[in-house]
Amino acid sequence: QVQLLESGGGLVQAGGSLRLSCAASGRIFRLNAMGWYRQAPGKQRELVADITRGGSTNYADSVKGRFTISRDNSKNTVYLQMSSLKPEDTAVYYCNAKGMDVSNLSPLDAWGQGTLVTVSS
Repeated sequence: QVQLLESGGGLVQAGGSLRLSCAASGRIFRLNAMGWYRQAPGKQRELVADITRGGSTNYADSVKGRFTISRDNSKNTVYLQMSSLKPEDTAVYYCNAKGMDVSNLSPLDAWGQGTLVTVSS
């Protein structure tokens, strides 16, 4: 089983920046897409950004130009650099990893425990 450990959330003023990190560990696996989702109070979880193993990225329209996703395949880690933060970015941010458990060739779809990002106005 793969574990995803997130870090980097916190409280920041509007216009500020934060960097989230998510490191995968555990059984032998190969990660393909990794991404960040968020869930604000009373709302559904939504995709923020994801990135393929090869580095192709995809962003929600609401964060384009402000957030940057990146990954280090050698460390099985994905990052989310968030800039020009707005109060509406306040949410619990979840890391997601998709791939394969190499030990038994089963598909992998893992979630982190979530990290809270609060943007004050």
